[in-house]
Amino acid sequence: MSEKSRDSFGSKIGAILVAAGSTIGLGSIWRFPYIAGEQGGGAFLLLYLVCILILGIPIMLSEFAIGSYTRKSPVYAYKQLSRRWTWLGYNSIVVSLLISGFYYVVSGWSLQYFISSIDGSLYTSGDFHSLFEEFRTSWREPLYTVIFILMTHFIVVRGAKKGLERVSDVMMPLLLAILVIMAVRSAMMEGAAEGYKFLFKPDFNKAFTVKTIISAIGQAFFALSIGLGCMIAYSSYFKKGTNLTSTAFSVSLMTFAVAVLSGVVIFPAVFSVEGLEPTAGPTLIFETLPFIFADMSMPQFWSTIFFLLVAMASLTSTISFHEVLTQYLEEFHTMSRRTAASIVTLVSIGASALCLWSPLFFDAFDVITADVLMPLGGFFTAIFAGWILNPKIFRKQMSMDNTRPARLFPVLLFLLRWVCPILLGVTFLYNLAF
Repeated sequence: MSEKSRDSFGSKIGAILVAAGSTIGLGSIWRFPYIAGEQGGGAFLLLYLVCILILGIPIMLSEFAIGSYTRKSPVYAYKQLSRRWTWLGYNSIVVSLLISGFYYVVSGWSLQYFISSIDGSLYTSGDFHSLFEEFRTSWREPLYTVIFILMTHFIVVRGAKKGLERVSDVMMPLLLAILVIMAVRSAMMEGAAEGYKFLFKPDFNKAFTVKTIISAIGQAFFALSIGLGCMIAYSSYFKKGTNLTSTAFSVSLMTFAVAVLSGVVIFPAVFSVEGLEPTAGPTLIFETLPFIFADMSMPQFWSTIFFLLVAMASLTSTISFHEVLTQYLEEFHTMSRRTAASIVTLVSIGASALCLWSPLFFDAFDVITADVLMPLGGFFTAIFAGWILNPKIFRKQMSMDNTRPARLFPVLLFLLRWVCPILLGVTFLYNLAF
């Protein structure tokens, strides 16, 4: 694909919203609340912010620089800069494929709960654990998974400007508006004060355990979509002159803000219902929150709004995984975008089918991507940007073609050469050992 024929985002704010759409997904709205609940609330939130600042933003900036300079997919971006590092681009292909397998399944859950909230069937029995298990063993789970994959397909096939950017321009403001509405509603609940205390008051006896630190690092990678090539793919569509530093900070801080808002929505609600705990785990929003909505006035309305939010957040993320794979096939086999996207859609259905067929594949894809391939991808991205990539190229991208001073560049280089590899190396070894 020549640079002349390459699509691009129509505006700088559009670029920010598309990149933020990749990060503000299930990682912030589904995964953050239950991880924070398991790891002590405020202590985890503090460490999560630190990890975003010293790990997330530097690696995101590295991927932005690589993508905006080469204007190619991850595989060809690394190949252009150093043939010996082409394998790191292929790591992003493997991660995107595996993570999309189980991510589409969870996204299908959100779509099912949205539909069930609209028609009221979510509240017919009152036994939400049994309802969730029944859904997982019925024909509806694969149906909603496939529907979600097809929704993603029809957006990606339209390209960067007409597909990715146009959808993000609508969904991101709407997503934030729904979050704020839900946060205001949760503030009116009896347990709001306890929920806020849990989320915002750190218990420093819990803050610095190895498990909490490792969890915060893993959450930063999962939520920011770094280490899997999404940011290289998206930044290849950035217009010339895009301020990479402000974009990375904007995207990262928006992601953190959405995670906090999600906690503000969920924890006051959890502390308002007797017998519910913030440590409920991955099924927190699917098995626990319906209990809370059932005790509200207009439960169908609030449930519909919330699961619409989750479904939208899921879609902004599945688009990014699909885009990485589609972009690769476009360049590698010089396919049309429609053909490439169709192949990726079929492969995604196959990967999701494995996760639907056996929980072993679901858990394996989750563990392999979040605990192995993504930290490894981040580790080697930091090594590549800090030690292999020509500093003049990196600085030029940071300074917008040398039109602005890059005062933070020495700090960025230090973090990428030393801090990021050490922390990510420890994370990887810990995950292997435990």
